[in-house]
Amino acid sequence: MTDVAPGMLLLATPGLTDPNFVDSVVLLLNADDGGVLGVVLNRPSQVPVAEITEISSWGPTLTSPEVLFRGGPVSVEGAIAVALLRDEDDEPVGFRSVRGRLGIVDLDTPVALFEGSLVGMRIFAGYAGWDPDQLQGEIDRGDWYVAAGETGDLFRDDPTELWRDVMRRQPGRLAWHSTRPVDPDLN
Repeated sequence: MTDVAPGMLLLATPGLTDPNFVDSVVLLLNADDGGVLGVVLNRPSQVPVAEITEISSWGPTLTSPEVLFRGGPVSVEGAIAVALLRDEDDEPVGFRSVRGRLGIVDLDTPVALFEGSLVGMRIFAGYAGWDPDQLQGEIDRGDWYVAAGETGDLFRDDPTELWRDVMRRQPGRLAWHSTRPVDPDLN
């Protein structure tokens, strides 16, 4: 796969009409011969993590807003925790690095083992997944822009403008799409 690696972002193009992904920003957590897995960064739910018994103990560890995020349409009954380590050399038990300090937290690990180790953390219900060639086909078809992710993308207080902000920092003409109206024919 070209241009696709853990830590990269997928930004839905205006032509992508799948309601699961319209205007979405997907953080890639895995990309190999077995497929691609990521979570949607800009879909917070209204459900506070503190109200979900199985994961409520992680509430105080989370970055604001401390709500469950809708990570994608696959396995929505499951949860994936994405976190950023304070120090790359201080990797606690239950943390699996994705790229550098970015990683996935095993939510079955005692919260106390992570005390002081994380800069930020979010929990996602479900994920987005693609077969090995499926995502590349969607990129080639023009459904996704591929961009480098930045630390600030992960833990914004208000992720509603994330798509536009990531597009604005892209080089050349790609940045122009950040101001594109929903229906260019109405311009």
